[in-house]
Parts: sequence; C-alpha cells; structure tokens
Amino acid sequence: MAKVDHKVVLIVIDGWGIPSETSPPKGDAIAAADTPVMDEFAKEGSKTAQGYTELEASSLAVGLPEGLMGNSEVGHLNIGAGRVVWQDSVRIGQTIKKGELKKVPNVEKCFQRAIDGNGRLHFLGLVSDGGVHSHIDHLVALLKVAKAMKVPKIFIHFFGDGRDTDPKSAAGYLQDLLDRTKELGVGELATIVGRYYIMDRDKRWDRVEIGMKGVVLGEGEDSTDPVATIKERYEKGENDEFLKPIIVGGEERRIQNGDTLFFFNYRSDRVREITQLLGDYDRSPKSDFPYPKDIEITTMTQYKPDYKFPIAFPPQHMGNVLAEWLGKKGVKQCHVAETEKYAHVTFFFNGGIEKQFEGEEREMIPSPKVATYDLDPPMSAQKVADKLSERISDKKFEFLMNNFAPPDMVGHTGVYEAAIKGVTATDAAIGTVYETCKKEGYILFVTADHGNAEEMLNEEGKPKTSHTTNKVPLVMANAPEGWSLKNQDGVLGDVAPTILAAMGLDQPEEMGGTSLLIKKRKASTLNPEAKE
Repeated sequence: MAKVDHKVVLIVIDGWGIPSETSPPKGDAIAAADTPVMDEFAKEGSKTAQGYTELEASSLAVGLPEGLMGNSEVGHLNIGAGRVVWQDSVRIGQTIKKGELKKVPNVEKCFQRAIDGNGRLHFLGLVSDGGVHSHIDHLVALLKVAKAMKVPKIFIHFFGDGRDTDPKSAAGYLQDLLDRTKELGVGELATIVGRYYIMDRDKRWDRVEIGMKGVVLGEGEDSTDPVATIKERYEKGENDEFLKPIIVGGEERRIQNGDTLFFFNYRSDRVREITQLLGDYDRSPKSDFPYPKDIEITTMTQYKPDYKFPIAFPPQHMGNVLAEWLGKKGVKQCHVAETEKYAHVTFFFNGGIEKQFEGEEREMIPSPKVATYDLDPPMSAQKVADKLSERISDKKFEFLMNNFAPPDMVGHTGVYEAAIKGVTATDAAIGTVYETCKKEGYILFVTADHGNAEEMLNEEGKPKTSHTTNKVPLVMANAPEGWSLKNQDGVLGDVAPTILAAMGLDQPEEMGGTSLLIKKRKASTLNPEAKE
C-alpha cells in the first residue's frame, strides 16, 4: 500500500441540500425523514463528527451561470477535479465582464490576420439570448474588440434560433443587433439563415449546402430591409429555425478568397458540419461546392478534438484530478455506485473522461428495475453501502468513494412520502459505512453534489421535482482528535484538496481548490509521524 498519513472514504450523496431562508416552509423530505446519523454529524459538539461545514454547490461556485442550480454531472466533476470547472459560456461571460476579451490570444490573432490580409472579417453564429449554443452579448463584445482593433470591414452572418427561444423572435433579435451595430459604428449584416439549414448535426449535407450557398454565393432572397423580410416570412408560416437565406449587401458581403472567419457559437455539436466543410477538414460530402480559397477560421471553443482551427477558449485543462493524482502517487482506490449514478463516480468524477486510472477499481450495483423510483425509494443504497464496506474491509485501498442515489432520483419523482423513505434509507446506509470506517481506521468525508430532497414542494405547495441552489454539507468523521473544517466560503472544488490534506499528500498545481482541513492536535495522538 502507498504511504499515506490516513486512509479516506468519501460519500457523495445525490440531492441532499441544506434548506435556506428562502426555502418553502413545507416539503423538506430530509427534515421529515429519520436521519440519526447525519443529524448527529451536523450537531455542534457532535460525538461522531470532528468537522462539519456547508459548501456552495450551484451557480458560479461550480462554474455554472449565476443563479443556476447545480446538477449531478457538474457536482461530481467539481468534487473530483478539486477546482471550479467553468462552463464555456461562463468563462466567456466572465472574460467579457472583466474587459479581457481583447487579451484572448486567438481573438486578437484572428482579428489581426484580417487587418494584415484583405481587411475582411466575418462573424458567424446563432444570434439570440437562448444561451444554449451562443449568446448575442458575446457577438456584441466581439464587435467592440474588432472596432477597438480597427478591423476595416466586418460582416455578420445571422443564424436564426427559434428552438431555444420563441419561434418568431429573430426579428426582435435582429433589430437589437442592428441598433447595437449602428451605435458602435461597425458590423454589416450579410446573411440571415435558420439553424435548420446551417446548424445541422445529422449529416444532412443538402441542408448545410443551402446555408453555405447563402453565406458564400449569395443565393437567397435579396433584402434591403431584413427585419421586414423576416416578418413577411412569418406571415407565410416560416419561423426562425427554418428561415431560408436572406441576402443583405450583395456580393461584397459574401465570404471571399482570403477572408477571415470567426464562429462564435460555444456549443460545438451544431457547428461541426459547416466548419468541417468551410475549413477544408473534410469536404467529401460536398466536394463540388465552389469553396472560397485561403480563408482562415477561428472558433469560440473546441468544436472537435481533431479540428486544427485556432480556438479562442480552449478546453479547460483537467489534468491531475483527484483520481489521476492518487494513481500517480501509487494510491489504490475504489469507486462504487448503483447503475443510475455509475457514470458520476467514474466518468464525471474522473474529470469528464472515460479513463480508469492506475490502481483504480470500480464496482457497479444494479439499480432496481422499476418504472419510477418512488416505487422503490431505498433503491440500492444499502447494497452500495454493503459493497463499499466489503471493499473497505479488504484493506486493499487507501481511498474509496461512492454515491448514494435516492434523495435525488426519488426527489425527481415529486412524490414526497417516497422521498422521505429514500432519505431514511440513505442515512442508514451512511451509518453502515461510518461503522466500517471506525472499525477499519478510515477517515470518513460525507458531502453532496447538489440539493433536491430538501425542497419537494414549491411556494404554491405543488410538487417540485428540480434541483435547488442550496448549499450542501461536508462532514468529516472518525478523524484525529482536534481536527476540524473551516466553516466559511467552501465550494465543491475544495473537497479533493481537503482529502489530500487529510491523507498527507501534496496538492497538484492544477487543483485550484483550497483545503478546508484544520489540523490542531498533539504530535503524540493517533499517528505521531503524520505531517502537520
């Protein structure tokens, strides 16, 4: 076994939040359940826990947009990564907010290439505030940078939304964009085309060709008043998603030889095909198309790992997540969950990659085969606890972790009484693991990925099935006497650094989280050779 100061077990409860002042007064399935183990952990002066604190598990604290509730994938990603894992949209938004977009290397290089070349820069992307694939504010911010850099000619190719927004909202977004370009004094509208034709992802190349013919060849309906043209299309039964190309400004505003292109969608799946063709990655689906020569494409994010386009916001480096770092240190580890949450303790906990690290073993317990989990609220929590306890008792692993699913999966059904049963079963399962940790000499950490079961009813008293923005607990039990946890400003990304500190292992540079562990004890207690 690897040399660690202490062996550790981590329990991640799915959907176990702490009610806030704004939580509805009724519908807390956790408070209503029989939870003696977690209740004792949370008590001041607890007889079983040496540390108890609350962690932020939503919004910017876990890399999500402000005010957005956490989820299981993001929660496990942050816990396992030991850092805030920023969503692309948030990274871009925060960069803009700080006024640093002009400092992004591949934004500057792209615009400079246009200036040094033929002076022509094209922006292409979905124009709305739907926030799923792109955001109109990002386009406006890019226009401001291009203006500051004095790019001579700037053209905008407007992809209509209508799926993540109202189906007939493009006229409003276009008017907003035209008002902003007028105010800025830069940016000329070139093309309008619905996402159906330019943002396909199902290899329907004929659709993409219709979009390309618009932006490159100018094939479509010529218009000098595009807002009015869109409204006329509405009258004919066409909506934003299905807008056939509307051409503004004629040949001058088409993509021509030597031009520079910037695709500003941040979600990748629906701009892979158009960039594959225009960027000459693989033109075989439409090899006869008269593509412009010597164009350069820059993309907002990575659209595909094997595309070689410059990227403004490359993927966040997820090196040395907890599981990888422990593997490098020779620490043997085991991850356990039932089927419903198996991906969360493997793929997501390991940094969003399907990789089993050195010394890592996995155990999957089948979830009950029922239509909905209110029909079997305990799910397989006890079986997971029993398997985890068995693996702890093997004395083979220095680190083990698991997920307990019922508070979240039963919480999603909206059936309050069932959620109470699921929470009760989860607490009993935690008790099983705690007793094994005591017997085998493991420190136990218990946290959750996000809230859910603590708010089963909304303000109107109707069933609530969604996650919450509430904080979650972080418990440390069976730790050396005198140890405790800092009780302020903690986030899920602090869990892994705290575990490493408890094990006496150094924290890798990539982990931006902070250890919440406070070690105050006499050198003679427990392990006199342990690092302070």
